[in-house]
Amino acid sequence: MATKTELGPIARERKYTQDKQVDEGLIPRKVPIVCSTRFGIALILHFCNFIMMAQNVIMSITMVAMVNSTSPQSQLNGSPEGLPVDSFGGLNKAPKSLPAKAPVYDWCPQIQGIIFGAASYGAILTMALGGYLAGRVGTKRVVGISLFANSFLTLCIPPAADFGIAFLIATRIAQGLCQGSMHGGQFAIWGKWGLPHEQNRLCSIALSGLLLGGFTAILISGFIIDTLGWPFVFYVFGGVGCVFCLTWFVVIYDDPVSHPWISASEKEYIISSLKQQNGLLSALPFIVAYITGVVGGYLADFLLTKNFRLITVRKLATILGSLPPSVLIVSLPYLSSSYITATAFLTLSCGLSTLCQSGIYVNALDIAPRHSSFLMGASRGFSGMAGVIVPTVSGILLSQDPEFGWRNVFFLLFAINMAGVIFYSIFGEADVQDWAKERKLTRL
Repeated sequence: MATKTELGPIARERKYTQDKQVDEGLIPRKVPIVCSTRFGIALILHFCNFIMMAQNVIMSITMVAMVNSTSPQSQLNGSPEGLPVDSFGGLNKAPKSLPAKAPVYDWCPQIQGIIFGAASYGAILTMALGGYLAGRVGTKRVVGISLFANSFLTLCIPPAADFGIAFLIATRIAQGLCQGSMHGGQFAIWGKWGLPHEQNRLCSIALSGLLLGGFTAILISGFIIDTLGWPFVFYVFGGVGCVFCLTWFVVIYDDPVSHPWISASEKEYIISSLKQQNGLLSALPFIVAYITGVVGGYLADFLLTKNFRLITVRKLATILGSLPPSVLIVSLPYLSSSYITATAFLTLSCGLSTLCQSGIYVNALDIAPRHSSFLMGASRGFSGMAGVIVPTVSGILLSQDPEFGWRNVFFLLFAINMAGVIFYSIFGEADVQDWAKERKLTRL
């Protein structure tokens, strides 16, 4: 009978089969995450998300300068028309600090709202498709090409604005298509790089780039506008994105097997610790979310044509997008160990949540049309904190109670969602608020 010692050399020379399954006794020892290749992958994704969010946020910052002009309408006169007011509520004064060559445009608040929303329309269409394609052809291609396209389109924003509002809106929609692919496509890479006990940390590192990108863009965009003009905000962030694409295509690989610089020990450790993931299954929540979001929008408009109050439609959409998903999530610990049932509940929970798009997500347009860009940008930036907080809190709960940790995570999620639903149901409004109404000044 062959002993364990005799099988050692044979086991070390043995190649992995196509399904990458190995005996438990052949799994190599743990390779620390610090200074590992998979940690480097997370950092690259961090900067990818950083650039994507920065390129998305800068439109909210530059819009103030893009529409800030000293037209004849801005002079005091006896007309009942109000003075133009910028998106922060101040009187529209001559942009003394802006370079003289920075163009300005006469866009009403409605047009501005369409420009901001155009990117979201595009993103909804490609989140599911991006996740599916990443599972089939790889995250490297899907996210890399989308990042380059989004960066190039960012460079095209100033000339598109000069060509006309239709060109600008089309460019913003195309940007949204790219951003949706990046959002949906990046998670497929963790099916081959992220070990189960490390995915929280790796995803947290990658997604925290969204929050840092929004913060940095807001911080330095004003300085660029004051010194160079608003077009250079798009040139700077678009150029940085194009240059970063070189790093992306050189460093990122879809799996450890194809990575040329990964150590042999880390490659064996990752491959032997992971099962194969199904790309279609990973994309399924995005597909359901896409369908639900579109149907929810049509349903909301249909209810409005039937003389439902706007606030009623907003609250109904928010409740339907929050309550059923929360119930499905909190039910998971009490299900029998059924893979199909658990997958169905998780998919429905993610999919139904997009009903909120017709509720609280667009409510800023109802209560403060003139300030909607700032409010929606600020709320998105604040929501980005969840990508940092959730993995950390989940890790703490799971480490404290390995047996019931996930149950505690789901109950905490349910409590937070219900608190938000109850608060919005009581205090939610859909009328233009007094502080958001246009000021009207006349000569005494």
